[in-house]
Amino acid sequence: MTRQSSRPRARDLGVPFPGAPGPLNALTDVAGVEVGYATLIEGEGTLEVGRGPVRTGVTAILPRGGQSADPVFAGWFPLNGNGEMTGTAWIEESGFLEGPVMITNTHSVGTVRDAVIEWQAGRGGFFQDFSLPVVAETYDGYLNDINGFHVRKEHAFQALDSAAPGAVEEGNVGGGAGMICYEFKGGTGTASRKLTAHEGGYVVGVLLQANHGQRSQLQVAGVPAGLEIPEHAPFTGGSVGSGAGGAVTPDEQGSIIVVVATDAPLLPHQLKRLARRAALGLARTGAIAGNGSGDIFLAFSTANPGVASRAGEVTQARVLSNERMTPLFGATAAATEEAIVNALIAAETMTGINGRTVHALPHGRLREVLGKYNRLVEPASK
Repeated sequence: MTRQSSRPRARDLGVPFPGAPGPLNALTDVAGVEVGYATLIEGEGTLEVGRGPVRTGVTAILPRGGQSADPVFAGWFPLNGNGEMTGTAWIEESGFLEGPVMITNTHSVGTVRDAVIEWQAGRGGFFQDFSLPVVAETYDGYLNDINGFHVRKEHAFQALDSAAPGAVEEGNVGGGAGMICYEFKGGTGTASRKLTAHEGGYVVGVLLQANHGQRSQLQVAGVPAGLEIPEHAPFTGGSVGSGAGGAVTPDEQGSIIVVVATDAPLLPHQLKRLARRAALGLARTGAIAGNGSGDIFLAFSTANPGVASRAGEVTQARVLSNERMTPLFGATAAATEEAIVNALIAAETMTGINGRTVHALPHGRLREVLGKYNRLVEPASK
């Protein structure tokens, strides 16, 4: 099952965001969506390829839950394509997502893809006679023995079988276990927005795997948090932009995968439009989608169940007019921004291969910086 961590979230620290979240402020606020994880954290010390240390995992998103093989309308958008999301050629062609969305590390995509097919076959879960799974990745090789191929099919099964509705854990979990975001510890984050009744009352949820950005770029609620908190940056050595301190690389080589879900009745071309708006939320946190970054977004709608008929008859779908989509665009951008910050807030300091340590974003320092710029909003008492 997915569970909410005891660690605070961005709003708990007084970070202001536009829009009203759903009750869980998570992807699973979209009814029917389930999320599951397998997290692999083993060993410490010097890297021994094949033995560890291991800091990785798998995330599973099931659009209609584990008991349904009913496809959903979907669309995808690559802001920068130095990454991978399998199965997108058929999404582009057909307009349908026909199974789960999986997220893992770069060198485990093939293993997870094959595992999804086996999992579907064992449950009679194919829509067609075959499967073209959607598996996305970001690179965790700074902390993880990525060439040790520690993610196996049983870990993908674990993520799929554990998928559940309800609160979603964030930070160092699932595919996000070993990820780095703006040179702080990154990982898995989620958020949602609930539109007003006048706007249709629809829900937009986001879950992402954040492994992108340089420290100098980070903005939180419009505040230059990365410039204000330069210490312990693993790649820029605490001297932002200098490349000093034994920097691994002066250039961004991270990625982010964003999955957007909604219950609004949208067609595939409209969902591609929605997926594009995740880029605006990413930009609000300072990212520029550098050459080495794989910034790939997928959006799906849980509306119109049963519309993907194979019986040959004409089917009908409910469709929201384009003129009513603007609030959904805003919700996607806002939820993406908040999900990134939630990933940073939830993630904990991690030491991986060869003693490399990536520090968590310090909560107290972030509050100080927000206060300095008059952006701190004390959360309402619960």
